[in-house]
Amino acid sequence: MKILFIGDIVGSPGRKALAEVLPRLRKEWGPLDFVLANGENAAAGFGLTDRVFSEILDAGVDCLTSGNHVWDKRDFLETLAAEKRIIRPANYPPGCPGQGVAFLERSGKKLAVLNLQGRVFMPTIDCPFRIADSILQDLDLPTCVFVDFHAEATSEKKALGLYLDGRVSALVGTHTHVQTADESILPGGTAYLTDCGMTGGHGGVIGMRKEGVLPRFLTAMPTKFEVCEEALRLNAVIVEIDDETGKAFDIRRLDVPVH
Repeated sequence: MKILFIGDIVGSPGRKALAEVLPRLRKEWGPLDFVLANGENAAAGFGLTDRVFSEILDAGVDCLTSGNHVWDKRDFLETLAAEKRIIRPANYPPGCPGQGVAFLERSGKKLAVLNLQGRVFMPTIDCPFRIADSILQDLDLPTCVFVDFHAEATSEKKALGLYLDGRVSALVGTHTHVQTADESILPGGTAYLTDCGMTGGHGGVIGMRKEGVLPRFLTAMPTKFEVCEEALRLNAVIVEIDDETGKAFDIRRLDVPVH
């Protein structure tokens, strides 16, 4: 099984990069069984709308993961609750709309996608370690399980990767928008990367124009963040998994410029 996971899509520049680069990746890497992406920043940098969600699916993404910004557009919450192709972190408390696990199937291949969110320097929600235990024990999951861990601290991401090693096929971090260079296959057969990076304008500060970000650091005054449209790139990772065992045998980072 070959999975492409695309790092946080930021605004219309990120959607433009997705539409341009994904067809190229399909040609370069051959058949992709499933294409996943984190879409929590896809609508003007904060949250999702129905139109943006449909645009990303039309570009060829099978399932969207998310994170703390998935709640930013309240009009989208009804779609989040009903639609199976968008998930939110599973460790938000009971009563929140949506689900934390998606089940994908194509040509006889089955994949579970699990979304979790960290708690270090993040909103206080349920423990991702214990929620992961509960899901892995209680749900009838397929052999192959992909985890998007949306978290700030690299230590928390690596800790959960080691904690779930051998129990999931891959754990890839999102949220910081900065791609790390520590891709590996952990001892138990889990593909790991601390952060996948972001898809969008890399000419500013983690996807936002520097004109709105720098004054906040210099003055501590509130400023308006606007999506950066310069230096478009797509950050992603390709993971290959043994369908029989659920163990990963290859992981590749991608950092693709938009020409």
